[in-house]
Amino acid sequence: MRTLLHMPLDPASRMVRIALAEKGLPARLEEIRPWEDDDRLLSANPAGMLPVLLEGEAPGPGVTPGGVIVDYLEDAYAEPALFPMTAAARAETRRLVAWFADKFERDVIDMIVRERVDKRLMRRGQPDYDLLRAGIEALDWHLDYFAWLLGERAWFAGEKFSAADIAAAAYLSSVDYVDAAPWGRFPVVKEWYARVKSRPSFRPILRDRIEGLPPPRHYADLDF
Repeated sequence: MRTLLHMPLDPASRMVRIALAEKGLPARLEEIRPWEDDDRLLSANPAGMLPVLLEGEAPGPGVTPGGVIVDYLEDAYAEPALFPMTAAARAETRRLVAWFADKFERDVIDMIVRERVDKRLMRRGQPDYDLLRAGIEALDWHLDYFAWLLGERAWFAGEKFSAADIAAAAYLSSVDYVDAAPWGRFPVVKEWYARVKSRPSFRPILRDRIEGLPPPRHYADLDF
């Protein structure tokens, strides 16, 4: 049985969970908090970062980070495909997955979700409101770019649902959990997100809850 070491609101972990569900691959979810210096995590990934995918009972490091796991799943389990057929389209899909894992993570997730959620779980006091403000400003810029992309395409990387949409929805869902996404100003992105929320693979994501920090009422509403 494969195991995914994850945190519920960690966007990269969510990305892998959705990809596994789209592929129809069951996995046992094992929640780990990296700051607790867990030997289980360090033996699976010496870098001490989530997510990590473990296939069966094989010893040694697992597959990590999130973007590599998605690539691995596509290589190991070809159907249903999460990447387009052409080399150019596959490159664009990978570019967008990397965009979320790198730029969106730094600009938005670190500033909003890590401050609002991880800091609470670590008992490190109140969020830094200057960082929250910077993250919200950056989020507007990203959403404006996403609206432009979706004005040109049916889905993030082209005319079909792909790993790029999985990454985008995973990262935006974490922002939505803390009620930071200004959906009303970006109707094209909101309509796309509603389509992704309606997919069966997304239902477990919408059931995630952090004790003492509930999501907004619209979070699990498919017609938000």
